[in-house]
Amino acid sequence: MGLRGANHSCARPDSPPRVPKIQRKTRSAMINLSETPLSFDDPTGDATKHLARLISFDTVSCNSNRALIDHMAEYFRDLGARITILPDETGAKANLIAAFGPKDKAGIVWSGHTDVVPADEPEWETDPFQAEIKDGKLFGRGACDMKGFAACVMAVAPQLAQARLTRPVYLCFSYDEEVGCLGAPAIAEHLAQLSEPPEFAIIGEPSMMKLITGQKGKIAMRAHATGTAGHSSFAPEHVNAIEFASKAVARISERGKRYEQEGPFDHDFTVPHATMLVTMMQGGVATNVTPDNCTLTFELRSISGMAPEQDMKLLLDEITREITAPMAEKISGTGIRFETIFSYPAMGDARETDGFKRYATLLPAWGGKVSYGSEGGVFEQIGGIPSVIVGPGSIEQAHKPNEFVDLDQLEECVQFLSGIIDFLAPQ
Repeated sequence: MGLRGANHSCARPDSPPRVPKIQRKTRSAMINLSETPLSFDDPTGDATKHLARLISFDTVSCNSNRALIDHMAEYFRDLGARITILPDETGAKANLIAAFGPKDKAGIVWSGHTDVVPADEPEWETDPFQAEIKDGKLFGRGACDMKGFAACVMAVAPQLAQARLTRPVYLCFSYDEEVGCLGAPAIAEHLAQLSEPPEFAIIGEPSMMKLITGQKGKIAMRAHATGTAGHSSFAPEHVNAIEFASKAVARISERGKRYEQEGPFDHDFTVPHATMLVTMMQGGVATNVTPDNCTLTFELRSISGMAPEQDMKLLLDEITREITAPMAEKISGTGIRFETIFSYPAMGDARETDGFKRYATLLPAWGGKVSYGSEGGVFEQIGGIPSVIVGPGSIEQAHKPNEFVDLDQLEECVQFLSGIIDFLAPQ
């Protein structure tokens, strides 16, 4: 599910230790779906089995996703797909593109990410990486965000393989979406270089199978303020890093208020404008020492049509000119420096594009636009591929202990994808 946070580690330093499996409360009798044979004539049932297998791969963002990618690649390859694997620089992580259908037509992308956020919370009642079904829900880390969509794609892949497609379908699965959409740009670039690039993309983030036609972009920043330390009774002789960092916080807050008052606006979003705010701040060592360091993180969430990088540059130039310069004038070597943690673009409204119009009658009811992140903006901005979000499960279940997806959502997604296949392979 698009990026709500970043830098997810395997163990959160501020979280209690993970509860051993033996201490977890048992929800119901365990169903080892991941070892149950596929039927190939019951796509919905196969989706649950695929999902159980995908959940069993611990692909928290700090871990390698190669075992899962190799598993999916082998499955699609055996069905006759054209396989492309795009590894990162280390080789420990990779993207997967599996293509079905002709090469000489503009096709459609079905996209998902393979990484998940940590599952360290003691509230988990079962092993997060062992799928379990109870009361029409399948539980496990990534059940809705977003291995559920990947499982549905795998479930209909045999239909893809047998269909006489008039246009290609590209099954794209990325690494490290949860820590900044790091893998998706390579996929988008690869697709853009095809002789006939795709004309439309469906991002399978959890949307309760509603059509989402917009997503905000994000720039996450870190600022390091360097001052000089000394006994606080001699404060006028020092450069107080927290004091000057606080002045930067005020400028960031002012910029956020300006978006709220002046726009631009898009009322299809719950918050109809860009937002900017400070999210974390740390500094100082003792009550009687002038702080020589302060670090803060802040973000800009943008809407389509803005120039967020330009807006950010104007803000940083202002802070450098009006806050950093006086620090350095007082004592050389002090100041504030900035670094970009990650960024990803907003996803615009694709409803007026040719690709959207081709599939419009197959798409579900409109569900608005969302403020959480996804790779849709990457496909649009880097690949030139208009994108929408449609996927099983609720955003409310993502990034929480006891994450689940309703089985009827998996069924609805399977039927939706199967309908696209039928549309592309008329009898």
